[in-house]
Amino acid sequence: MLKKGKGHILPIIVFAQFAGTSLWFSGNAIIDDLILKLNLLDIFIGFITMAVQSGFIIGTLIFAFLNIADRYSPVKVFLVCSVLGAIANLGTNWSSSFSEIMIARVFTGFFLAGIYPVGMKIASDWYKEGLGKALGYLVGALVLGTAFPHFLKYLGSELPWESVIIGTSFLAIIGGIALFILVGDGPFRKTSVGFKFEYTSVFRLFKNKNFRSSAFGYFGHMWELYTFWAFVPVILTWYFKMNNGTPLDVSLWSFLIIGKGGIGCAVGGHLSLKKGSKKVALVSLAVSGICCLLIPFSFDWNLYVFIGLMLIWGFTVIPDSPQFSTLVAKACDSSYIATGLTIVNCIGFSLTIISIQLVNLIWASELNVFVFWIMFVGPLIGLFSINKYQEKLN
Repeated sequence: MLKKGKGHILPIIVFAQFAGTSLWFSGNAIIDDLILKLNLLDIFIGFITMAVQSGFIIGTLIFAFLNIADRYSPVKVFLVCSVLGAIANLGTNWSSSFSEIMIARVFTGFFLAGIYPVGMKIASDWYKEGLGKALGYLVGALVLGTAFPHFLKYLGSELPWESVIIGTSFLAIIGGIALFILVGDGPFRKTSVGFKFEYTSVFRLFKNKNFRSSAFGYFGHMWELYTFWAFVPVILTWYFKMNNGTPLDVSLWSFLIIGKGGIGCAVGGHLSLKKGSKKVALVSLAVSGICCLLIPFSFDWNLYVFIGLMLIWGFTVIPDSPQFSTLVAKACDSSYIATGLTIVNCIGFSLTIISIQLVNLIWASELNVFVFWIMFVGPLIGLFSINKYQEKLN
């Protein structure tokens, strides 16, 4: 491993996070091809997203209660999960039925539990000062990873759709290897002692007022976030239909709208150094909530105004995520940071299944654009919760 200097640490953690999380929406990027291949209904979009989220939830529960990333080397956990996640992702190409695709996506989500929260754990082991900035870049990498399959789909429009899955799997393995070889475990890492189930640690964490406030703020944020990401292509396609075939490359614009959140995370990370994580989270929640309220009316707007609103929504829907994670990490005992981050992730992603399925089922049955207001419940609850956090600026 490299021993001299630390300038390479954050860029490599960011790259590894980007590479690993590119597995997340690889199935969504090729959803139309999967529907055609297996003769599925359009409602399948909600189920393929739900499968990944379900796998992630199962994985985070196991990782949290066994304290995997607190007891074992986080970079080794990240590497193993990157390789196994890539193999599970490839299962999407090998699937010949709805159930097989669901299994492949569930296992992909399961191993993502050893990538996304563990990546944040690794960053917290390297950075104490400026953790909000570091996590801003890290979650920005998650955003770009989420959007990247759409970009691969756009670039490889002339290639077989299976190339998207192959490309993201290869990238995930490279990211895990790079993190293991070039970064290693951080100097602030503390190891949990002994082999034991830490059921009580989760309940102890939620007795802390600041942990509880930041956790529930995060839950509100998650209610909106993944439903928005899952339905960006649907919203774009519907605008296309409502406006007599207004030319939109759905894959390209899905990448740009989701990917713009990566810039938002970086900006939010820098602002958190001066304004504090709490204020960045509050502003982000407020603006994305306003965008959510406006979107049903935007289908009658000029193309440029509509795209502008979508880009603003994509920019502001995610910068609060790393700040919530920062606040959660600061509220945790140092020996249980990974457990705290993981259990909060687990509950947050559980809520995304409810939100996605509510929107998915109502949209499929009614095609009512006001269904997107379901997402607004998240920012509303998040604003109320995080306002109670008592933050001390450095």
